[in-house]
Amino acid sequence: MPKATRETTAGDEMQAAKSATQKTISSMFTKKAPVAVGTTTRTVSSARLKIIEAALQEAKETGVTAEEAPSPVASSSTSQIKVPISVTLDTLEKDTMDPTWYEALKKEFEKPYFKQLKKFLATEMASNKVFPTLNNIYSWSRFTPLSEVKVVIVGQDPYHDDGQAHGLSFSVLPPNAPPPSLRNIYKQIASDYPGFVPPKKNGDLSPLASQGVLWLNTSLTVRAHKAGSHAKKGWETFTTQVMRTVLEREGDISGVVFLAWGLPAQKTCAALKIDKKKHLLLQSAHPSPLSASRGFFGNEHFKKSNEWLESKYGEDAKIDWMVMSGEKLKV
Repeated sequence: MPKATRETTAGDEMQAAKSATQKTISSMFTKKAPVAVGTTTRTVSSARLKIIEAALQEAKETGVTAEEAPSPVASSSTSQIKVPISVTLDTLEKDTMDPTWYEALKKEFEKPYFKQLKKFLATEMASNKVFPTLNNIYSWSRFTPLSEVKVVIVGQDPYHDDGQAHGLSFSVLPPNAPPPSLRNIYKQIASDYPGFVPPKKNGDLSPLASQGVLWLNTSLTVRAHKAGSHAKKGWETFTTQVMRTVLEREGDISGVVFLAWGLPAQKTCAALKIDKKKHLLLQSAHPSPLSASRGFFGNEHFKKSNEWLESKYGEDAKIDWMVMSGEKLKV
């Protein structure tokens, strides 16, 4: 039976959002009985998302769980946001993944390793804080639907401090400033495109994800304040299949660029046996301050990615890396 949905205009949503922020946090996030038919959704503007994120932060500070709070889910066809009324671990993939990714990966969800992974997550979430929140574990799929992937940037695991991780590798939620590795990524973009002004206060990479850059961690969750805590629990098997799905994809843009920074990412890509006649694999040191000067700086990966995309698909296929500085790409 299909999910029940209701559509409203951006203006209506903004007015409703402003009214909602005036209510107490308990009335905003009172847990309701499960919806009988799937998960009810409503389409809202990106401006509404900022209000929701503020509410989520307030909910976190008052002890409201992720399941009780509204959760942003990006539409695969527009820049709008779909917001599930409730999110649970049992139906997480169906409720929060982009439909194109869900269909391509649904066989994985029935495999023993994935069921064991979900059991592990249930145990972890019962006694520990886990990042990112449930609604953001698969945000990469919503910002970058399968058919739109042009570049894959391989990360490791999410940031493990409060209010940072939101499902995209190297990216942090507003109002966080860019972490050190991301600052170095910005420096290399500026080197490739001299008009780029590295933002000092914006570390949210979703504008690039929406253009076809898949910012994918190999482990999609982490226990708070404990880096690598969810490694080797099953996520690596799943995200490897995510990347294989990209490699085997058919369509107008089938070949893609893989950026592998650091030894772990390079090992991941080596295991994929990427067909270099169809795809472009670029490798270098990691952008971490500990290694950026040993090969990340000067790698020209952003420029080389665009040159390759343009050579295969035309100028319109290029990524506007300048979007993060508010400037347009100069050609």
